[in-house]
Amino acid sequence: MVDSSERTDGPALLAFWGSDEPGSEFRLGTREYDWHRHARGQLFCIDQGFVRLQTVRGSWMLPPQRAGWIPPGVEHKASVSGALSGWGVMLRPDVICELPTQPCVMGVSELLRALVRRVAGWRVMDTLRAEQTRIVAVLLDEIRLSREEKLYLPIPAERRLLALANHLIAHPEESRGFDELAGSFGLSGRTARRYFVAQTGMSFSRWRQLARLTLALERLAAGEGVAQVADALGYATPSNFIAMFRKAFGESPGRYFSHKREAHE
Repeated sequence: MVDSSERTDGPALLAFWGSDEPGSEFRLGTREYDWHRHARGQLFCIDQGFVRLQTVRGSWMLPPQRAGWIPPGVEHKASVSGALSGWGVMLRPDVICELPTQPCVMGVSELLRALVRRVAGWRVMDTLRAEQTRIVAVLLDEIRLSREEKLYLPIPAERRLLALANHLIAHPEESRGFDELAGSFGLSGRTARRYFVAQTGMSFSRWRQLARLTLALERLAAGEGVAQVADALGYATPSNFIAMFRKAFGESPGRYFSHKREAHE
């Protein structure tokens, strides 16, 4: 029998609520999902913890109360840390024409969350009742109206730049400038800078900041303190790190994660 979530016929939208309990259709907790793909587009969100996803084009982070979008057929793998509850939506390929063609992170409204909760309680049916069809239509509108958030970290393909990028992800405290780093990986600064912008779509300084932000969210979601995270990422002082975080998210790390906990409660 074909998994209902992998059917390209049937209802336009399937929703499910998940947990770390055995038998949960959307199994969370702390675990790794190896490379796979879905016949339907997938939108999912966790209430706490952290998810890191990777495609062949790069990686992206999914903090609590943000929704991750993966179009149909896009191969990906995921690392889930400390997620105890969350939800997912599987969308039929013919209803996603207005959604992004690449994986991304979206904001989640209270209405979107409530609608998913409602639809997740339905028995899977090939034909929906009139009132169910109207609810699905509103839910699809909410997904289309969700604001995309720039939490995607593109990874360069050129082997020496890829090695450099992986080095910085593994050692975010690295303080050497780009020219010196490029030289240590066998590239001139000028050539490396040109390749880097061409393959990632952003400057090295912007990429490094985003990489550190990715790691910061992961560590903060795991419960590490601001001072500890700032030190691990190479910031001179916690206040410098807080300023970077506030510039990216509009609020301090403490308020950011406080809001996520309140939204879950």
